[in-house]
Amino acid sequence: MRVEKKQPPSPLPPTSSKFPHMKELHGLFEKITEQVGQVIFGKQEQVKLALCCLFAQGHLLIEDIPGIGKTTLVKVLAETLGLDFRRVQCTSDMLPGDILGVSVFEQKTGQFIFHQGPIFSQVLLSDEINRTTPKTQSALLEAMEEHQVTIEGKTRPLPSPFFVIATLNPLEQVGTFPLPESQLDRFLFRIKLGYPDRLSELKLLRSAGTQRERATIRPLLSPEKVIRCQHMAARVHISDTLVHYVQNILDYTRTSPDFHIGLSPRAGLSLVRASQAWAFISGRDYCLPEDVQKLLPFVASHRLHRIDSQAEMNSDELMNLLLTIPVPA
Repeated sequence: MRVEKKQPPSPLPPTSSKFPHMKELHGLFEKITEQVGQVIFGKQEQVKLALCCLFAQGHLLIEDIPGIGKTTLVKVLAETLGLDFRRVQCTSDMLPGDILGVSVFEQKTGQFIFHQGPIFSQVLLSDEINRTTPKTQSALLEAMEEHQVTIEGKTRPLPSPFFVIATLNPLEQVGTFPLPESQLDRFLFRIKLGYPDRLSELKLLRSAGTQRERATIRPLLSPEKVIRCQHMAARVHISDTLVHYVQNILDYTRTSPDFHIGLSPRAGLSLVRASQAWAFISGRDYCLPEDVQKLLPFVASHRLHRIDSQAEMNSDELMNLLLTIPVPA
């Protein structure tokens, strides 16, 4: 669907004093996308979506078959952003303590000493999250929502920024457990990488892998700069008219007979924050209707189910949904 661009009512000017270095920031984001693209060929849009998800202070779910490059994408992105990275390989016998950490008795001191788990990192990759049991999956719920964990009755804060990226194998594959709705709702975006195009795959095959390109990766941001970008993205102007447009989308999903359950208020907040972050990395300090329309499939696809089949909505169905909702003038 091609939507005609419409200017928002009384937008802030592109060179507003709110973000005096917007041009430099936009150039930096382009460099980040370009550097990650040296290792992950032909996936510039997915890299921008991951960056948008981080700046919107959300979490990312990547669903696809093994061997597509999901894990490599996360590693290279963390290195490029200068963030502490840890990985958890999920298996059916994993326990919550393998993620959160455990207390171990020290004979020398006669006390239990807490040993932090991999969740105490700035970027946590939960690889193949649906290969572990729902009990272990639930260990991430509090962390993803409140950026803290409660272990043995004590609340422990997590590092900042805190960004969970989980990879998900298709449910039809052997040894997978479905993610409950409460877990899926914690993820701001769900994206797919898909097979590379022929030109990108040919480039990958000729390079015989990505180890040489990985050696050239250098940090372009730092934890402090990432936090600053998150605060700036939250200040991007979104007009009342555009907020009403988001609310109209939510209302439609709740009243339409096509959906089993409509979008929650958390989903609406996610769509607003994501639209602000997308405008920010696009070099604007105001949101457009196109930002909402661009991101709706990634925000809603894992939250909406058709009432007739219980199947999740695909991108084409979500874009058709937008045709029934008037775009703000």
